[in-house]
Amino acid sequence: MELDEIWAQKLEDALAAARASGRTDVAEYLALKAANDAVRQTGVQWLFGAMLEIAAPNPFIKVENETAHRFKFANAQMVGYLLRLRQGVRCLTLEAGWTRTPNDGFMRNNALAAARFTHFGMAKHNVDLILLKNEDVLNWFLIDDYGSKKMFDSTHISDHFRIFAGNI
Repeated sequence: MELDEIWAQKLEDALAAARASGRTDVAEYLALKAANDAVRQTGVQWLFGAMLEIAAPNPFIKVENETAHRFKFANAQMVGYLLRLRQGVRCLTLEAGWTRTPNDGFMRNNALAAARFTHFGMAKHNVDLILLKNEDVLNWFLIDDYGSKKMFDSTHISDHFRIFAGNI
């Protein structure tokens, strides 16, 4: 069983126990957490799926996936996924996840999840992203050192792939 499945089952068990013991406040919190985790998962899957769709036609790219990946983002510890594309000495890494426990810290800027594109040897192209939900619409945003946000979409993913492939 994958980490996310175990986590979802534990959350569901805790929700059932809270409801059974009459702890509606805890049950409401756990239901909200489960709903947010599902939204986070959707956002992360879109990001990884879009990158894999762009990379798939190239048979010379080595793809590495890692689940239960941990990475530092701001002052928090994210738990999520890693996707690494390699071609010769070139490497593009995509990390995405969210804080799972209080010990991991907290998500800043109302973010549901965080992600990072890292270009080996080309740090000026690295970017940090946050996932925000506004009126039931999920969007990834680029964030800079000053906290300003800019929408991030599939065009940006294509741009990162072109940088990785040396087509900049």
